Amino acid sequence: MDDWTTSHDRVLAQRNAEGWLFLLEAVRDLRTTGALAPSSKALSRLLTDPVNEYGAQPLNVLEAGAGTGSVTRALIPLLSPGSRLDIVEANPRFASRLRRLVRTHPHLAGERERVRVHHAFVEHLDTDRHYDVIVSGLPFTNFTPSQIETIMDRYLELLQPGGTLTYFAYRGTRYARTLTASRTEARRHRAVEDVLAGYQRRYATGCWSVWGNLPPAKVWQLRRPADPATSAGSTAAEAPAVPLTVKAGAGR
Repeated sequence: MDDWTTSHDRVLAQRNAEGWLFLLEAVRDLRTTGALAPSSKALSRLLTDPVNEYGAQPLNVLEAGAGTGSVTRALIPLLSPGSRLDIVEANPRFASRLRRLVRTHPHLAGERERVRVHHAFVEHLDTDRHYDVIVSGLPFTNFTPSQIETIMDRYLELLQPGGTLTYFAYRGTRYARTLTASRTEARRHRAVEDVLAGYQRRYATGCWSVWGNLPPAKVWQLRRPADPATSAGSTAAEAPAVPLTVKAGAGR
């Protein structure tokens, strides 16, 4: 058996294991696990694009809701020398898996202190660091509207002025919940989308569809205003609107 076959089989086994782990954790705890499968390469690439755009500049990066690390694995090789990555994961089994990933990742050999895993909810993260890029994998549609406001305001607080937040939502979830969930649950879902729409109207700079994901997803990119006077402590109701742009060739 050649090296390529061995490596390919190992990757397939890892993906299968991650898929089963996601299913088990989704059944166990919807608060910390909102996906039924790890993020695809296409989704991971769009979520981590803002890191690429900085080039060789040292960055502070935060990943929230990292799950089994599918986006983390795409993110670590993009870190330029001098960059720091904080990973926040509320699920203890996922957090343990992420720590193993950091210990064994070849790009971090000899400098694993550049990446730190925090077992916590992001709204409770105790740090005085501000971030150039935040990548969120949190299952927003599983939260209440007030929880969304708390999390989004915390993201804006943690971002450097001019910093970028990316997050995703699965397509068609409102329609699916209208058909399958109770009226109360469907109303909660609509209210969450309304809250997110307020942040999107004021901060979004890009939105793309990822059809090559299970299920298909939509990626949003938001930017904290560069003027500290308009961004510090601001809310979705107070912040000025940011023009929305779409990358050429990307789905909308």
